[in-house]
Amino acid sequence: MKVSTDIKPISYLKSHAADILKQINDTHRPIVITQNGEPRAVVQDPDSYDNMRNAIGILKLISQGEEEVRQGRSREQEEVFQDIELLLANNDK
Repeated sequence: MKVSTDIKPISYLKSHAADILKQINDTHRPIVITQNGEPRAVVQDPDSYDNMRNAIGILKLISQGEEEVRQGRSREQEEVFQDIELLLANNDK
């Protein structure tokens, strides 16, 4: 993050909203908006936001899977594939 270009006071946002939108969509870097010198919001382009949410979702799934393995709630791959083959064979009847 470039401090000089990626952190802006709220007064700048109010008077340069179009410039901020162009910057975040061109650079895909978020901008931190400050109020009274404190960070108050982050403005981000939609694609970067979607990518971030997807990454967080994947990390949550990985974490849940790791916890299930630690708790012994997992099955061998071969067993799972055998069950799937049985289900498919029964559906073909």
